[in-house]
Amino acid sequence: MAAMKIAFIGTHGVGKTTLCFELAAALKRLDLSVDLVKEVARACPLPINRDTTDAAQNWILHSQVAREIELADAYDMIVCDRAVVDNYAYMVQAAGRRPELEPFIRHWLGTYGLLVKVPVVAPPTFDGTRDVSVDFQLAIDRTLDQLLGEFGTPVFTLPREGRDGWVGLVLGALDLPQQPPQLGLFG
Repeated sequence: MAAMKIAFIGTHGVGKTTLCFELAAALKRLDLSVDLVKEVARACPLPINRDTTDAAQNWILHSQVAREIELADAYDMIVCDRAVVDNYAYMVQAAGRRPELEPFIRHWLGTYGLLVKVPVVAPPTFDGTRDVSVDFQLAIDRTLDQLLGEFGTPVFTLPREGRDGWVGLVLGALDLPQQPPQLGLFG
């Protein structure tokens, strides 16, 4: 049985990585086996951010898919730091649309059980890799929203407010409890 994949999507610097770890911890507390597909762009041997190339974005997109395939049969849940549509948004921003890739992107988007869009709530901060240009951050966010609209992809969008409750909202969207039922046995 293939795992259910949940992907946090959105531009850089919005907190996707933190949310991935928080959701994975919440899922583990519910006795689900879970693993993470960490952001593959950080491992890319080619330029990323505003200096990226078509080749770099192809590497990132295909590495993302390969990692998702690798984990698919080993866990109940896979939490992904990005989805193929994020990777494609950066490719579009850098090198333009790639019509030959879009049927695959559309197909692969259907393999996610839930796509969770994380809103921009603050400018990006430098972490050793991340681009800190607000214009670039917002351009990626707009491109991502445009692609999601064109592809007709269902997305669960988090509200700009209430960051502390975001994991609970995602658990609710998955129809999962906020707390493990076993906790009531010891109270």
